[in-house]
Amino acid sequence: IFISAGEHDMTSNIIHLVLARLPDAPKGSKGISLFVVPKFHVKADGSLGERNPIFCAGLEHKMGIHGNATAQIVIEGATGTLVGEPNKGLAAMFVMMNAARLGVGNQSLGLTEVAYQNALAYAKDRIQMRSLSGVKAKDKEADPIIVHPDVRKMLLTAKAYAEGGRALQIFCTLLLDKEHNHPDEKVRKDSGELVALLTPIVKAFITDNGHIATNSCMQVFGGHGFIKEWGMEQFVRDNRINMIYEGTNTIQSLDLLGRKILGNNGASLKKFGKLVAKLVEEEGVNEKMAEFINPIAMLGDQLTKFTTEIGFKGFQNPDEVGAAAVDYLRV
Repeated sequence: IFISAGEHDMTSNIIHLVLARLPDAPKGSKGISLFVVPKFHVKADGSLGERNPIFCAGLEHKMGIHGNATAQIVIEGATGTLVGEPNKGLAAMFVMMNAARLGVGNQSLGLTEVAYQNALAYAKDRIQMRSLSGVKAKDKEADPIIVHPDVRKMLLTAKAYAEGGRALQIFCTLLLDKEHNHPDEKVRKDSGELVALLTPIVKAFITDNGHIATNSCMQVFGGHGFIKEWGMEQFVRDNRINMIYEGTNTIQSLDLLGRKILGNNGASLKKFGKLVAKLVEEEGVNEKMAEFINPIAMLGDQLTKFTTEIGFKGFQNPDEVGAAAVDYLRV
């Protein structure tokens, strides 16, 4: 097995969460338990005891995130402590995994933002050609490349993904706050249900967008973007893992459509839809918001129709859900 930062000397101890089976465990995922396995055993007084036989056998050589050592871990007779109930390990692990999925979305959001800021500054400074619609910088030999339509499209795409992703993350943060701290039990329950619905979207949608944005921003730099000293290619490499770990984006899509939506006959989606309908109702008379509200209202109707259609097809053939899931998440 391998894990990011699985071995290092930055702390006196490292605590691993390990999925394993008890001797009498049933077969399959129903027989998996969760254990805490420390690098060093901890004594009753809190001091470190003897070494636990869990070792790093090597480091993976990766495309990106070179500042984070991905360690190959070997466990030979190590002692672990059971977390929660026997054979309930996956449910316990997913508490951590879902938090990590929100965090992974945040990583890509940060890379999208920093790539955009660098590309924007470069596009304002770099001059090449004249604008197709006429000279824009009369005091210079050429116009800044930010005046060219395709450059503007790439920058605006990255900006939209950064600002939209930030709004989504903040919304989820507020929901988490309500889930854990609101005095009303129903509000806590509904907030938790919405966070569960949105978690695969945060993870997959924002990381996919990070891939698009970092590549586009590197493109703004032209040949310089491919050269390491400018830093843009690192953003592309570092983001690429976000589409893979904590469950690939295809897994997130299947989770969203198969479990979070069709799994409860669209109940969670309907609750989210009511929030969207409320926004449409409140802002529908605001002319300044018309360019945003009208498409949302139309998309809401379309989403209901094709979700229903996918559901009917999926009951007849589950592969229909598998084929539609990735595209569905990006609607």
